[in-house]
Amino acid sequence: MLMRTDPFRELDRLAQQLTGVTGTWSRPSAMPMDAYREGEKYVIALDLPGVAKDAIDIDVERNMLTVRAERRPAAKADDVQMELSERPLGVFSRQLVLADTLDTEQITADYEAGVLTLRIPIAERAKPRKIAIGGESDHKQIRG
Repeated sequence: MLMRTDPFRELDRLAQQLTGVTGTWSRPSAMPMDAYREGEKYVIALDLPGVAKDAIDIDVERNMLTVRAERRPAAKADDVQMELSERPLGVFSRQLVLADTLDTEQITADYEAGVLTLRIPIAERAKPRKIAIGGESDHKQIRG
């Protein structure tokens, strides 16, 4: 039901880890995610530790879901000297193509403990349903 839009995203993520280059608005870093079905909904969980809730932007246009977030540096006093900085800063983004069988009008989002969780219900038209079979008396015979 979900499809990655960039098959080289993992190679970019690995290169960023090795080089230490952080994401920018023109070239954002990837954010790790899990996607699974839970009953009648698809769930997408994205790791965004240290990102403020107001720095997360979620858009859906047609069947394209885009999540962007920015981890900003913590405000430091003038007398603070950084000894070690391993936590990546910058812009993170993820785009997913959603299947037509998902109801993009009913997406919900929760953010807790650094995890953004999106729940997307399966559209009613995509759920299995029974078709009633009519009898012969239900049809009128046409005579020529």
